Amino acid sequence: MDSQFSDIRKEYKKGKLTRNTISENPFEQFARWLNDALHCGENEPTAMIVATVSPDGRPSTRTVLLKGVENGKLIFFTNYESRKGRQLTANPYISLSFVWHKLERQVHIEGKAEKCTPQESDAYFSTRPYKSRIGARISPQSHVISSRMEIIRAFVKEAARLTGQTVPRPDNWGGFAVTPTRFEFWQGRESRLHDRFQYTLHEEKSVSGLSCPNSEKWEINRLAP
Repeated sequence: MDSQFSDIRKEYKKGKLTRNTISENPFEQFARWLNDALHCGENEPTAMIVATVSPDGRPSTRTVLLKGVENGKLIFFTNYESRKGRQLTANPYISLSFVWHKLERQVHIEGKAEKCTPQESDAYFSTRPYKSRIGARISPQSHVISSRMEIIRAFVKEAARLTGQTVPRPDNWGGFAVTPTRFEFWQGRESRLHDRFQYTLHEEKSVSGLSCPNSEKWEINRLAP
């Protein structure tokens, strides 16, 4: 291995995480850390690595932007015919990772994705910049194209066609809402003795064996670094 990589060393000293200081609810803990990332000058604090799995079991990753946390779900938007869109349609299980270098923190989330309603996707699409809406309409995301000029020509043609009109959301573009079943909060520490806490979702059941509504419970455990 090239020594210019193997010799890189850094001590993490910017924070710590203890059982007494973390929230009992992972969404509250996530909101707290995301707020810190938003206000510390972190570049792209809402960027998250999204991992999906193909039908033959091969994982793939890419980076997208978190666009909301609502009703216990994390929301992002994409082309449903993209690689991730097609993989999530076939297998809805997903993982999300946030890396905030300035804070020496990471959050890893696992769960299940489902498509947002057309109304929810329409509402967000209408807030996007005009050029982003045109781009969403003409881009065959993740598919092979002949050149950049192919996309530019399609963009110009569609923009001209819709001049003076409301740009409608294409049917193949919309949101995914991820319901988490596991969170991990990672805080860098000295000597690589990092703080890691895992929240695992359990569903409590009644004596009859029927699931009780609103009975979700998060088990919290410290993990070895």
